Amino acid sequence: MTSGASPRCSTACSTLPPGALSWQPASSRSWHCTRLAAHLDLQRGLDHGAWVPLMHLFPDAHVPVVQVSLPFDTDETKAFGLGQALAPLARDGVLIVGSGSLTHNLHEFRTGKVAEAAYAQEFSAWVRQAVLDGDMKRLGHTLELAPHANRAHPTTEHFLPLLVAAAAASEPTPVTVLNGGIRHGVLAMESYVFGRRLELNVEAHENA
Repeated sequence: MTSGASPRCSTACSTLPPGALSWQPASSRSWHCTRLAAHLDLQRGLDHGAWVPLMHLFPDAHVPVVQVSLPFDTDETKAFGLGQALAPLARDGVLIVGSGSLTHNLHEFRTGKVAEAAYAQEFSAWVRQAVLDGDMKRLGHTLELAPHANRAHPTTEHFLPLLVAAAAASEPTPVTVLNGGIRHGVLAMESYVFGRRLELNVEAHENA
């Protein structure tokens, strides 16, 4: 699940992982059960929102991948609806990856050694607490309720994939926090794994 409304491939990732083409018709049939309109494009390669995380998760590129672009008019409610529609696939063992950035204000992007912006820290802490509390209602209203939301996300496309992934989990579930820090002063890279407790150098929590 990528944030771009029309994902395009970057640099050397012009091909799909082995098995992707053979698996996509089956996934298309599963997608049809969600009653969401979709167009299957077998020619497009992977957007950077897909191949960047996947090159770390599966460096051998041995898993089939279906890239889903968020519709341009997606809002918080529609993102949750999409995640709920994908929940049956998640229960069947399909890994749903929501790729974006916990904060994404490129107007304030900084280079060199810089301090982490306080607003990015505060926004990230708010989101983390909502995730750990399993409070999907609060998480779904992040862009209205969280401190500095407009500054953290001048546009919403890098936040909405989190709502898709959270909704696909569909029920109280263990959550692993992957604390990626804040890059370039303003880009919070924290991620969450829903439904799995990972024994890594990360922070793991379980919702009540």
